[in-house]
Amino acid sequence: MLRSALRWIDPFVVILLATLATSILIPVPGPVLTVGRVLTNGSIVILFLVYGLRLPTGEVLRGLRNVRLQGSVLATTFVIFPILGIALHGIVQPIVGSDLAFGLLYVTLMPSTITSSAAYTSMAGGNVPGAITAATLSNVLGFLLTPALVLLLMNQSGGAGIGGGWVVLVQLILPFGVGQILQPLVGEWIRQHHWVSLIADRGAILIAVFTSVAVATAGGMWRGMAWSVVVGLVLAEATLLVLVIGVLLVLARVQGMPKGDRVALVMAGSAKSLGTGLPMALVLFPAPVAALVSVPVIVFHQLQLIASAIMVRNRSIAVGRGDRAGGADVDG
Repeated sequence: MLRSALRWIDPFVVILLATLATSILIPVPGPVLTVGRVLTNGSIVILFLVYGLRLPTGEVLRGLRNVRLQGSVLATTFVIFPILGIALHGIVQPIVGSDLAFGLLYVTLMPSTITSSAAYTSMAGGNVPGAITAATLSNVLGFLLTPALVLLLMNQSGGAGIGGGWVVLVQLILPFGVGQILQPLVGEWIRQHHWVSLIADRGAILIAVFTSVAVATAGGMWRGMAWSVVVGLVLAEATLLVLVIGVLLVLARVQGMPKGDRVALVMAGSAKSLGTGLPMALVLFPAPVAALVSVPVIVFHQLQLIASAIMVRNRSIAVGRGDRAGGADVDG
């Protein structure tokens, strides 16, 4: 039982949680925080440059022919999720507080995740190219739609100040665009050398989490946060995930999707990208706000990995025990 449970835990998220705990418990001197901010900004630029380099444009275009699947994933990611987020924001705010409720709303505005969507779709016998294309398209459009939704919805939710549009352009869109221009030249090498993306993804996330949380710790933002608040946040995000999966299953059934597309829709449509969402939060929000936003993002990522593993395991029980649900990489 314990061994099976451990398979559902993403080791990198354990490292993230340890980083989160360290930056909360250990005060960081001011000069170190200054260096951390510089490293954070630089790592974000590098991360989105690598995203542009590794995403083959032709792959997105080929997958667009499955309009029903792509449209359903996009509608879930950028319409259904935000609607549920707005509804839950008002419900959970008295329980978890305005800051974490603000972060929960931000989770619903993030794009889907690529690697784990493809991995779990494959393990469940679904349409892998469809899942890759849907998640890739979600990420590409997310560079524009997520900041736009944040500006539209989170300002109305009473959130703190949002970074200027030029910051989003310089740190997110411009590096990604440069990467897409260079992708025909070096994209294949990037995709063959997975360690490049791995270092960019995980390095940027760890630096971003540590710096933003350490800044919040220095400002005394964590004093007085009760365990009941943490439990309330986990329950709220678990409820959000269950609701989304339920909506996706109904949507697939209503549209009469074949099994492969149905699996791809559930896996890609219910996921949110930790790799894109956290660095983007560092651009969109001031550091203290980004620190609190990062908590719901990390919690939701772990919950979606557990839920995906459970769904894959249920299928493996039905067809035989040879298939095994494993962990998935954090990705964009």
